[in-house]
Amino acid sequence: MIQGLLISSVPLVLAALGGLISDFSGYLAVFLEGTISLGSFLVWLIGLQTGSLATGFVVSIIIAGLIGWLLSRFVAQTGANPFVVALAVNVGSQGLTETLSVLFFNTKGVLRDPRFPSADGMLFFWIALILMGTASFIVYRTPFGLRLRASGRSPQVLLYRGIDPLRYRDIAWILAAMLAAFAGGVLTIKIGAYAPGGTTGQGWIALVIVYLGFRRVWGVALAAIVFTFIQFLGIEAQAALAIPSTLLLGLPSLLALILYILSQVLRKE
Repeated sequence: MIQGLLISSVPLVLAALGGLISDFSGYLAVFLEGTISLGSFLVWLIGLQTGSLATGFVVSIIIAGLIGWLLSRFVAQTGANPFVVALAVNVGSQGLTETLSVLFFNTKGVLRDPRFPSADGMLFFWIALILMGTASFIVYRTPFGLRLRASGRSPQVLLYRGIDPLRYRDIAWILAAMLAAFAGGVLTIKIGAYAPGGTTGQGWIALVIVYLGFRRVWGVALAAIVFTFIQFLGIEAQAALAIPSTLLLGLPSLLALILYILSQVLRKE
């Protein structure tokens, strides 16, 4: 059960890490929802077409990183509201995945195929653990990490030193989008199929977990695992107590809201 819990928490851990990195830059990655969905589909599409999961992940992560960079550059060049632009990405990704699904598979429904390659779930857990450790070292132990955090807290200091803080938003949004796409791909591997809407809400929950973890790398990882465990208990309760499925679908968002409120109360105390 513990192994299953750790594997199940990987998508939230990865997405929340991306959200945390973007938060350090002063601009929260609201587009996580869209890039998780896009990554989930692209890993399925490319992995199935090439027969290689590695290719599917690499290509989807690169595409997501490019989207993150273009998004940041667009906001910088036009002065557009980053929140509104990110929401547009969330909406656009849904339309894009539906269009590609119809184009390649002639359906907008669930995609299953025995030819789709599988992988050991624990592999992704160890990759996530390595990424968390690397992120923790870079953020708190290197000059780059110091400048990244300063770009969100005191951008004037960087400007005084001749450093453009928006460059760190570029990097942060690239990394956030890449980690979100990775998370989406892991979700696809987890169920062995692509399910439209299967990633719904994961990006928003990941953003809440950033604050549940008190904006610390390992705090975010722990919060993601705890939240996954609570979701697991909810599923077990639904089976034992015959809780309506519609209520169960809204449970993660409700739990995220309650835990977020509690975290803010504890922080003030």
